[in-house]
Order: sequence, then C-alpha cells, then structure tokens
Amino acid sequence: KVLFLLGALFSFNAFAANLEEGKQYVQVSQTASAQPEVIEFFSFYCPHCYDFELNYKIPSQIKANLPEGTKLVQYHVNFLGRQSENLTRAWALAMALGAESKVKAPLFEAAQKDALKSMDDIRAIFLSNGVTAEQFDGGINSFAVNGLVNKQVNAAEQFKVRGVPDFYVNGKFRVNPEGLNYDDFVKDYVQTVKGLLQK
Repeated sequence: KVLFLLGALFSFNAFAANLEEGKQYVQVSQTASAQPEVIEFFSFYCPHCYDFELNYKIPSQIKANLPEGTKLVQYHVNFLGRQSENLTRAWALAMALGAESKVKAPLFEAAQKDALKSMDDIRAIFLSNGVTAEQFDGGINSFAVNGLVNKQVNAAEQFKVRGVPDFYVNGKFRVNPEGLNYDDFVKDYVQTVKGLLQK
C-alpha cells in the first residue's frame, strides 16, 4: 500500500514538474492568491462552456480532484451580449443562494437556444427549478448579489479574459487548452489544473 502511494505521489509530482510554461499553461501573475483556488470564467451562451460543463464534465471532475481546502468558483462573463449582464446577475443570485446546481443546466439549455429575452425568462427558470419567488425577487438586486456581480466583473477585467471557458489556478496560472493533449483532452485538463495547484 505504501509503495503504491509513493508511486502515485511520485508520478503526480513528475506530472507537475513536466508542465511547461507556454505549453499547458501561461503565468499571468508573480504572486499567488491568498487562498488556493481555481476560477473558471464561462458564459451560458458559449457552446464550448456548455460542452465543458454538461458533456465533458470538466468542472465537476476538477472539483472532485481538488485538494482539501481548495475551491472551484465559476464566474459568468458579460461580453457575449444578449442577456449576458442579466445572466451574470442571476448567477450571482444562484451563488448567494447555493442554488448553482439547480439552475446551471436549465440556464445553459435556454441560452443555447437563445430563448432568454429578459430577466423574466431567467426568473421563470429559477422558479421552476426550486427557487421561490420570494428568494428571487428579494435577492436579485440585493446588496450581497450586487457584491457578487462586481466580483465577477472585476475578476474578468483583472485577468483580461477575452474568451471562455477560461481557467485560472491560484490567481497565478492560466490553463492553455491549445497546449493540451487532444487525444485525452479531459484528463489532461484535469491533470494540468492539479499540477498547477502544486507549483
């Protein structure tokens, strides 16, 4: 058992050591965030984000492989137009309520069909997926939600996010999907995030 664990540890550390800047990742800051974290920037309008989330399940696999005390946060971006700003606000409400898993898939489905024409359409999705009218109406413009909206917008500006999905590790490294192994893309993505958490 001990030998197996040592072997697993060695191969994992070897993987972290094999990560090359400019290939699997790009360094975006000299200093790491105070707390270990992985941030994914996404948009409900982005077809690749839809695939990452619902088909390849990359965010949930990353989450399942995070060391104790490390969190994955998902921030919505505003730059794909249409109801993007309302969706960023709605996602802030979902985060505040702890309702992300309830509304994420239905919001993706509706946005991919371009079925969201106003905040009322977004509200209807929340209400049909376990959020009460009181929770939605009382929370959507609340102080806490305004703070989470600003946090998402400011983070996207800080990292100069231009495309999504986009993953950042410890505020210091950006995963570079172009440098990953396309034959085993999902596994390589998850392993790269794990490796960058060790750097």
